[in-house]
Amino acid sequence: MKKIIPILSILMLLSLTNQKEEVVMIPKEAIRFRVIANSDSTEDQRVKRTVKRGIQQELYESVKNASSIEEARKITKGKLGEYQEKVETILKEEDQQDTEVKLNYGQNYFPEKVYGGVIYKEGYYESLVVTLGDGQGKNWWCVLFPPLCSVEAESKEQASEVEYKFFVKDLITKYFK
Repeated sequence: MKKIIPILSILMLLSLTNQKEEVVMIPKEAIRFRVIANSDSTEDQRVKRTVKRGIQQELYESVKNASSIEEARKITKGKLGEYQEKVETILKEEDQQDTEVKLNYGQNYFPEKVYGGVIYKEGYYESLVVTLGDGQGKNWWCVLFPPLCSVEAESKEQASEVEYKFFVKDLITKYFK
């Protein structure tokens, strides 16, 4: 019994240190959506989140029924003016009407990002990028097509329903209670 506890402790430590981040490749046939804040100030980050929330649903609704990337491209490109107006309206409502807004649809650079143990590779990706002001702040992004932006919101709501178990802890509980 005395030998089992140190062995189980070592196994537990090994299992914790052996967890690696998973590299996820965004499909080539995807369109990303990104909002870049003016700066990292608290106010600029708040405005970025407000813009993201304000336009994300409209973008999702636009492409959710697209059956191909070509159709999603056509829809997104055709509505750039509407999206620009929507962001400008949001900025006015936030008393940020002096903040310049740039929308860019095309191949845009994304830095590597680690989120939830998943690595998203850096590179140039087809995307719609909304840049606020100088665009020197932290950004937010998701995959617009296929529509994964909504998956993120839904999975956060469902996360409280997920039960997590730890194998070694379960073994210890099972054999040493």
